[in-house]
Amino acid sequence: MSSIDTTGMSEGKKRALELTESSREGFLDYPSFAGSIFMGELPLAMVTPYPERPEDRDERGRAFLDQLEAFLREHVDADQIDEDGEIPEHVVDGLRQLGAFGIKIPKQYGGLGLSQQVYTRAAVLVGSFCGSISALLSAHQSIGVPQPLLLFGTDAQKEKFLPRVAAGEISAFALTETGVGSDPARMETRAEPTEDGTHYVLNGEKLWCTNGTRAALLVVMAKTPSVKAGGRDRVTAFVVDADSPGVEVTHRSRFLGLRALYNGVIRFTNVEVPADNIIAAEGKGLRVALTTLNTGRITLPAMCVGLSKRSLRLAMDWANEREQWGATIGKHGAIADKIAHIASSIFAMESMTYLTSALVDRKSADVRIEAAMSKMFASEAAWKNVDEAMQIIGGRGYETAASQKARGETPRPIERALRDARINRIFEGSTEIMQLFIAREAMDPHLRVAGKVMDSRLPMRERLAAGLKALGFYATWYPKQWLPSAAVPNDMDPALSKHVRYAAKTSKKLARRLFHQMVKHGPKLEREQMLLSRFVNVGTELFAQTASATRAQALIGAGHDRHEVVTLVEHFCIDSRRRIDRAFEDVRDNSDREGYRLAQRMLAGEASWLFDGIVRLDLRRASEPEEPEQALSETRQELA
Repeated sequence: MSSIDTTGMSEGKKRALELTESSREGFLDYPSFAGSIFMGELPLAMVTPYPERPEDRDERGRAFLDQLEAFLREHVDADQIDEDGEIPEHVVDGLRQLGAFGIKIPKQYGGLGLSQQVYTRAAVLVGSFCGSISALLSAHQSIGVPQPLLLFGTDAQKEKFLPRVAAGEISAFALTETGVGSDPARMETRAEPTEDGTHYVLNGEKLWCTNGTRAALLVVMAKTPSVKAGGRDRVTAFVVDADSPGVEVTHRSRFLGLRALYNGVIRFTNVEVPADNIIAAEGKGLRVALTTLNTGRITLPAMCVGLSKRSLRLAMDWANEREQWGATIGKHGAIADKIAHIASSIFAMESMTYLTSALVDRKSADVRIEAAMSKMFASEAAWKNVDEAMQIIGGRGYETAASQKARGETPRPIERALRDARINRIFEGSTEIMQLFIAREAMDPHLRVAGKVMDSRLPMRERLAAGLKALGFYATWYPKQWLPSAAVPNDMDPALSKHVRYAAKTSKKLARRLFHQMVKHGPKLEREQMLLSRFVNVGTELFAQTASATRAQALIGAGHDRHEVVTLVEHFCIDSRRRIDRAFEDVRDNSDREGYRLAQRMLAGEASWLFDGIVRLDLRRASEPEEPEQALSETRQELA
């Protein structure tokens, strides 16, 4: 954390930053394709040729996906699951028999031993059909017990727990708390070692623990005492048996969408956990959590791809069937434009997600930024896609599938899709958090070069020495950002190579503009969240364009119709360039300052007259209900 000046930060923010920065160790040994974009580079060798479909070389992967699709189609009623708010036991048992709870777990532990790419395609498949089942399988494998143990577990832990979760004992991840959210510095759940050191005694409460109300095993994050003299408590990750004495589900939460989500509040009261159940080591819990989320996060965009594809299919069927003013509505420009936008965005989402999954399988790249970009881009795009699909279908889209079926029409469950899609912009890191995360990683190379120069905590002599070193770096680096970009592969289709050349050229523009803002704002740049979000969005668009173009090249090489593929890429990239132009323009000309001042004035209670004309509500806690007669009496007094 020495590269970040914490002067002027509150103690709470400083502690949270210290914890988060310490968890980043070990990531910087691998190259990052998306991270390089912010430094004016487009290392195409990392992503070309675009990875082939895993089913083309993996017979077991193809067979599993075929069996999973058949099971969902023949044995699962997604609308009924949504209506009942429960996943039937026969469905869970069927998924167990397929091995769907252990897709990536090695065969030696009872899993299928399939790749990240196959797992991602399974998430697309399930995401297109039932959001609740998607969440069940994703939370179990992506952030539950399997992923942390595969990354950090000892051989003994793997032998003890992986066969259980591969066989279908459901697992969950417990981090968030009611009063502090996911802020590790303010975490209240604690685990104190026993005198003999063989166990830890766990106390606390976790909120929004997905799968928690049905889980047999939990990954729990808790504060443990620091072994360093004068050190602060550290976060440690534990595997906890849900049937241990003192583990209690106190509430099952219900939501707008994902009606069968097994999510709730879990309380731990003097729960004894063996010290052998610590994942990685004491104090490494935040690293375990963040590393797990980096890989697990890829499941979210995969689910968004599936959801968007199903929504597009429903919208296209209606656009080809419904007639208005003498033609099917798909012939009308306004509807056709929506379908084109949805289709091209799906191609980009899918390209980013599959490419990131392939990088995970290669085990030689840092995919934190790619995973965050894919999650952020796909969750935002999916929300727009489903909303536009509902707009195309119209009133029938707003009507529930059950209601449509009851009056004799073909059910089109776009209403369920819209409700299920909304959480993806929040799950596993909201869009705003993803932007801050990517911005921090984008600035990291600069902080490593020039961070000491801006750090007012250091002696002036040390800062001057760092300044000379930084000057030497930028004297070489900055002029390169004005030079022509490296050539694209010679065998790339000309219609696609122009988009790769644009991405390479624009990455240099992005690097220059980001550097200019660092010079202008210095260490205060990290506070310019709106400004940084625009740079992050530009970098994400460039990653999407490159992934789309390189994937299109691979598809053409595999025999796909060139015109179909190129048309998808062309439409997406034209739109993407417009968004990039707007982002760069907004860096120079925006209303950020005025908006911030307005928000603070509103939060301070000014312009309260703006709320005149609405029903006044007392938003008191649900645990403190107001007596009806008392409320009516108070209302009469106010009116009098």
